[in-house]
Amino acid sequence: MAVVSIPKVIVEKLVERGIDVETYVVDMLAKAVGLDPEAVAEAHLELAVKFLAEGKALVDRDPVQASEKLYKAAEEAVKALAIRLNLSEVLKRVEERGRWTVADLEKAVLKSSERLGGWVRQSWDAAWVLHVWGFHEARLDAEDVKVRAPDVERLVEGARRVLEGGRSA
Repeated sequence: MAVVSIPKVIVEKLVERGIDVETYVVDMLAKAVGLDPEAVAEAHLELAVKFLAEGKALVDRDPVQASEKLYKAAEEAVKALAIRLNLSEVLKRVEERGRWTVADLEKAVLKSSERLGGWVRQSWDAAWVLHVWGFHEARLDAEDVKVRAPDVERLVEGARRVLEGGRSA
């Protein structure tokens, strides 16, 4: 993965607007160069794998940041699934808005669960606990995060399998 520097002022403005910088850059570059959906899904999966590794590495040192990294891994896995499964209603709203919202992610999770099984929703629910209670509320300790990390890993691994042509985790 190449490392690219983005001026601080741009990063700050994106963050102020609640926009995830890495995902936004990936989506904008993919659109600008006209990448096919398969390549975009693979890019989101690559981010999911990266965030998963970062989150697992942080659990004992910083459960708050670990929680957010693990949530980001789940978020990117859901985006990869939505693209691979061609969840057109969700993808159309994302395209019109120019970014993903929590509502889009939730709809993608529910639609993916309908097609792939309840493991998608269950894994997402664990990631959401990490996001809200682990990151925003900072109420989870390392043990709480460790218990949910395998659920996130299952979602990332399941997305990888689906992208490779399988249908389940």
